Amino acid sequence: MRHLERHKTARIGWLRAAVLGANDGIVFTASLMIGVAAANTSAGSILLTGVAGLVAGAMSMAAGEYVSVHSQADTEKADLAREDAELKADPAAETRELTAIYAARGLEPNLARQVATQLMAHDALGAHARDELGISEAFSARPVQAALASASSFAMGAALPLAVALVAPHRDLIPWVAATSLLFLALLGVVAARTGGANVLTGAWRVTFWGALAMAITAGVGALFGAIV
Repeated sequence: MRHLERHKTARIGWLRAAVLGANDGIVFTASLMIGVAAANTSAGSILLTGVAGLVAGAMSMAAGEYVSVHSQADTEKADLAREDAELKADPAAETRELTAIYAARGLEPNLARQVATQLMAHDALGAHARDELGISEAFSARPVQAALASASSFAMGAALPLAVALVAPHRDLIPWVAATSLLFLALLGVVAARTGGANVLTGAWRVTFWGALAMAITAGVGALFGAIV
């Protein structure tokens, strides 16, 4: 029978990009609007700032995530190509190398040699990719997936404080945006923690704390420059 057990590590690729994008969307857009509002600007300017931040941030997240993850993918491909060449040049040496890896993990030398020999016969490159290079299906780089997840989640995260700014009274915009954004961040932390199997309180506190710090610092800078200008 096939082993159908599912593990949460399979979610790491898209979960990391999605949580990072949504978190950045909320924190960046809320902080940006709060900083501009603290400088005593008009409601129209604040909303325009939020929209510009949403578009620019989503594109920046997509480009940055794609480039960085593609660099990881290129490195993985280069390592696999090198390993494939070594396997073709000296398979016996590669078998000894795999044997040493298994022996270091606790297998008896003879058993380690048998395991290495059988895995080399079944899928030599796959065995070395997994056990020597640490490249597996769950952790392999997927640039397009990461870019789309980051951009879409950033846009959705940024839309939340922007929507609040649309309905909040202008004079109370800062507390409205700050309070609701911190609530959104806490909920995001809970959802991410539950999806990844982590502690929900730790996940909620972590994103909320850093979000509050970013908003407070940005508000302070906005108020300072507003007073100077």
